[in-house]
Amino acid sequence: MSQHNHEINVRALLDSRSVGTYQKLIIFLCFLIVVMDGFDVVIMGFVGPSLKEAWNLSNNDLAPVLSAALFGLTFGALAAGPVGDRFGRRKVLIVSVFTFGLFTLLVAYATQIWHMIAFRFIAGCAMGGIMPMVATLAKEYSPEKRSALLVTIVFAGFTVGAAGGGFLAAWMIPHWGWQSVFVFGGVAPILLAAFMVFKLPESLAFMVHKGADRTTIRKIVELCAPGSTTEKSTFFIPIPATVQSDTNPIKTILNSHYAKGTVLLWIIYFSHLFLVYLLGSWMPTMIKESGLDAAQASIIAAMFQLGGPLGSIMLGWFMDRFEPHRVLSTAYFSGAVVLVLMSNLGAEYLLLCLTSFFIGAAFNGGGTGMNALSSNFFPLSARATGNSWMHGIGRTGAIISAFAGAWMLNAGWNFSTVALALTVPALINVTALMLKYLLYRNHKTA
Repeated sequence: MSQHNHEINVRALLDSRSVGTYQKLIIFLCFLIVVMDGFDVVIMGFVGPSLKEAWNLSNNDLAPVLSAALFGLTFGALAAGPVGDRFGRRKVLIVSVFTFGLFTLLVAYATQIWHMIAFRFIAGCAMGGIMPMVATLAKEYSPEKRSALLVTIVFAGFTVGAAGGGFLAAWMIPHWGWQSVFVFGGVAPILLAAFMVFKLPESLAFMVHKGADRTTIRKIVELCAPGSTTEKSTFFIPIPATVQSDTNPIKTILNSHYAKGTVLLWIIYFSHLFLVYLLGSWMPTMIKESGLDAAQASIIAAMFQLGGPLGSIMLGWFMDRFEPHRVLSTAYFSGAVVLVLMSNLGAEYLLLCLTSFFIGAAFNGGGTGMNALSSNFFPLSARATGNSWMHGIGRTGAIISAFAGAWMLNAGWNFSTVALALTVPALINVTALMLKYLLYRNHKTA
């Protein structure tokens, strides 16, 4: 990678080597961040029944508390990307993790319902920047041939945090009350943020792009690739011809080259979150109405979530070896087929568990893979913005799904009818992924 005058192409250097110990530490820290994010995003659902009983709340009272963080996630994601592309991924991550930890902790001491809504909204705004920023940082420290796998491993932490939160809440609430869950959910991220100050580096590619101190860059390059530099080394990152260095990141993702792909990513992530949130929220109710008891319905729904980590890692592995758009479109298409099969199984409990696990692997894994696809599409100068806007606009699909699911059930739709309807967003994703592939098959990014 060394060229004349000891110039080093940092991107090519990382791509030419395997994942080193220092990069593994960064990936592990990103994984921990996503675990805490997953825990805090779903925390309200676990605490809701106990809070409702303790404060004598109605369902209408509880609804804005449950949805406040979801709205915050949307606004936070849209704001965080441009900030991350200007000031750095590390700073946004540390501030976001500390802020959502602080306001989650404050929920434990809330005395009025509007306090809780405000705290959850602010925590949600902070959490909105975490997923896209983590995807960006993980991508920028990964060799190209391993980037999809490493990004999907990081994002598998979300399900670990969400599932672990359920078990932890079930143990903590009877012993110490619902407030204890928010104390843990607040203190742990605050401690993690303090650790990140000392151990989480800025993106190497971002520092080179912004012209940071050469000595600092060389130190991190040596940690990633020992023996690759000299004291006279200088560093550079090639800028794609499709990017004008003087434009802001929002203009970049919407310029004549990137705009079609940007909009297609928005459509795909919107459809994805609409699909998985509607299934995740309403599947237990719909399965129960198919003739099974509540416990069986809960286990079948849990299998949908458990399929996520396995599907994420498998699809990441395949995306590094085969064309990523085809891998993801195959996942969504097969998930749609198995969803229709599942809807016609009646009360076959074992088969329902197996098919639920498969569609969880296909759809949840597909969403995780979208973060790798997005990170590999946008250029360095606008990567955080591209990722975060995909998340922010996609979040509206999750919000709409809550109302759509209620409307479907109120209209008398059974599981078979709902499943058939949900093949539509899955097939939209298949079409949009293949269209993006056709438009950008020769696309290269830094």
